[in-house]
Amino acid sequence: MSYQNILTEQQGKNLIITINREDKLNALNVQTLQEIKAAVIEANSNSEIKGIILTGSGQKAFAAGADIAEFVNFNQAEGSEMSQKGHEVMFSIERSAKPVIAAVNGFALGGGCELAMACHLRVASSNARFGQPEVNLGVIPGYAGTQRLIQLIGKGKATELLLTGDAIKADEALSLGLVNYVVEQNELLNKCTEILEKIAQKSPMAIAKTISCINAYFEDGTN
Repeated sequence: MSYQNILTEQQGKNLIITINREDKLNALNVQTLQEIKAAVIEANSNSEIKGIILTGSGQKAFAAGADIAEFVNFNQAEGSEMSQKGHEVMFSIERSAKPVIAAVNGFALGGGCELAMACHLRVASSNARFGQPEVNLGVIPGYAGTQRLIQLIGKGKATELLLTGDAIKADEALSLGLVNYVVEQNELLNKCTEILEKIAQKSPMAIAKTISCINAYFEDGTN
């Protein structure tokens, strides 16, 4: 399948999905999100692929947020529809039977942070920055950032970040549990590949069921 806003490349048993809007700091518009969803679904149907790496082009941004120019004039119905479609994209990643790692190579703000949190694991470059700055625009995170941030780092610190709109550096994200590893940018994809190679040695069915059970814990209201 051909895409306009993302690049896909199979390296060994892994599919690398790269958001290819470097001039816009890889901001997420509707088309980009739908292409990410399609690529994840396609990877899950390809028996040759065992894992997925999601990253952004360039060295400045994984995804610096939603493309504000696209929705600034939306009415309530249009905004609700955009949010719903965004949720579907995040769920397609979170519920992927194959592990998805976010290779966060710079800014992961707003929708970009939500996209990274929807992935099963996150590896950040040392220059990465994370945050949900939506309150600065008078809105709230639209793609379940309020829930996933709490799940990953706990209510207290998540509440602070959500209410202040502050961004945190990679080392703090690591200490909070928001990311699994921090490496230099030139080692980012290598670290993600190393993790996926280890996972690929396990039973694919066991991996898929484990992901499903982890998701179920948060979906059934027990937490």
